[in-house]
Amino acid sequence: MTFVSYGLPYFRRLPGGLTGDLVGAHLPRLLADPARSVLEEAVPAPTDVHPDNPGVTKKRFTVPVRIEANDLLFTFRSDRAAVIQDVLAWFDGNGTLAGRPTPPPAFAGLLTITSSRHMFTQVGLPRSVAEQNQLPYARFIQPDSPMWMGFSDQQVNASGPPEICTFAGHPSARLSTARPGDYLDNGSIQHLSHVILDMLQFYDMAAPDTPPSDNGNFTKRVQYMFHAPPVHPGNPDQLTDGGGPSFLPADNRGPDYAERTARGVGLPAGERRMGHLSTLQRSSRAPDGTPMHLRVDGPGFDPMDTPDGSSQPKLHFSVFVPTADFFTRMRRSQASVDLVRKHRVAEQDNGLERFLTCTRRQNFLIPPRRHRAFPLVELAD
Repeated sequence: MTFVSYGLPYFRRLPGGLTGDLVGAHLPRLLADPARSVLEEAVPAPTDVHPDNPGVTKKRFTVPVRIEANDLLFTFRSDRAAVIQDVLAWFDGNGTLAGRPTPPPAFAGLLTITSSRHMFTQVGLPRSVAEQNQLPYARFIQPDSPMWMGFSDQQVNASGPPEICTFAGHPSARLSTARPGDYLDNGSIQHLSHVILDMLQFYDMAAPDTPPSDNGNFTKRVQYMFHAPPVHPGNPDQLTDGGGPSFLPADNRGPDYAERTARGVGLPAGERRMGHLSTLQRSSRAPDGTPMHLRVDGPGFDPMDTPDGSSQPKLHFSVFVPTADFFTRMRRSQASVDLVRKHRVAEQDNGLERFLTCTRRQNFLIPPRRHRAFPLVELAD
């Protein structure tokens, strides 16, 4: 499976650029603010390390986020790693594909590959990678999970129908001026970011050779990931093999639930905590509760952007959303800095934010399949 999407630099190269008649006539606008386009550049999130966020640091990976400027993004997906490797080698000039002589793309200097990111998705694979690399927290990773943090990234009731992520929209929500039949009607925005995961901190290990504290127990981690109070009590042994199940319901608690738990409602006296899912749900769904995003991300393990060049667990995050503004608002909700300040929520009780170091971000526009090869070029004079 192949997705091809285009960044703002691509559209700037078209005749007239972003403000010209060609792009201006076909790029949908926001219904709520017609002066703005569905495609805007990514911005640093409130908890990213960046000059816009003075005082934001991370315990182990204080790496400033970089807003990239790529023209194109290719996303290749397959059930077999060898297929992906074959395609990447072909793109890089190898003259064979699927074992047959096949001339590589004649880019002739048109395209230069700037980076390649490798994600993997398979039940138990993060645990296997951790064991192979003798990571100090390997035995704490849930062996049935496809994700580093031990919980399944469930899509059944947490992802929207494809139409709601497009510019033309869905009966539950429509955020742009696009209509069926428009050039980019079934297009979408694809956000791509590169995230280093601090797994030692996730298990609250002060150092690789020290045991986790109580904040690394399942009952705490499940609250950081989902909702507070715990959606599951876990096992008597709260650490070994994750300390609890990987597959748990991704319940929709509504847009106000994060603030309730930030105030301590429903929690033991004196506790104030917000789950990652709770904060996302402040803005991630339509008024009728329908999710408005489709994730296409996965874990990785590589040295990209790590300060000491070591391979570290990664989240190669990518998602389809109806507008760039929607993603910006959703990511702002995830950080929930406003609720942290308003209700004095401790940093260690704000979802997953302290465990994540995002080093790269960019937004892309993925056109409808009928226009996926160099959109708008055929209309240029």
